[in-house]
Amino acid sequence: MNIIIPDSGRIEVLGRSMDENMKTEIGYLPEDRGFYPKMRLREQLLFLAALKGLRPAQARQTVDLWLERFDLVDWRTKKTEELSRGMQQKAQFIATILHDPRLIILDEPFSGLDPVNTKLFKDVMLEMRDRGATIIFSTHRMEQVEMICDEICLINKAEKVLEGSLKKIKQQYGKNTVVLEYEGDAGFVREFPGIAKLDDYGRYMEIQLEESIDPQELLKLVTGKLRVGRFEVKEPTLNAIFIDKVGGSHA
Repeated sequence: MNIIIPDSGRIEVLGRSMDENMKTEIGYLPEDRGFYPKMRLREQLLFLAALKGLRPAQARQTVDLWLERFDLVDWRTKKTEELSRGMQQKAQFIATILHDPRLIILDEPFSGLDPVNTKLFKDVMLEMRDRGATIIFSTHRMEQVEMICDEICLINKAEKVLEGSLKKIKQQYGKNTVVLEYEGDAGFVREFPGIAKLDDYGRYMEIQLEESIDPQELLKLVTGKLRVGRFEVKEPTLNAIFIDKVGGSHA
């Protein structure tokens, strides 16, 4: 999928110039909820489906299928303002995808969701990707990016700091990162020679070792001094890469 702004200033999406007909091929989920608060849930979804070009019978069938999948059937006659924050997010997600768009733009899609519904959103997003849709989504949660994305663009203070294939970017940062989950006082780990960077979250550490250091030496150090729940050598997390890339620019 390409979004191009040529010299003429006209925007090209999905290989052609943006026009009114193109809107039926795009789904957009804003961060701020935009439903009519006094309108009933199913009625509102049917109205939005009609705006996206679905015929009445098709709209009813599609809306009811999504309401069932997102466990909102019992709330279909409730006004939007009567729904919880998580329910409203699920409803807006349905409105975004019910017309099966080719391009889906999601701004903080997991906001207000518990772990069960976060997984449901993720599963639906991956299903739509596998059917050929292009999905662009914005999030501050790096672990969500690692689970879903193929390509990334990291932005700090409105400036692009890193862009490209997630797999290639992680490979560029080496494979000498240790994830350590532990119980006990791990202050002594900071004294280990050869640590390039250490992030301690309390009972969980991400440790980047210098290339010449064998992680097994670190394992010998912590064995017997800490109760080790997990010791894993892996590529650095995207969260660690982001912190390393932006440095102290948040100060």
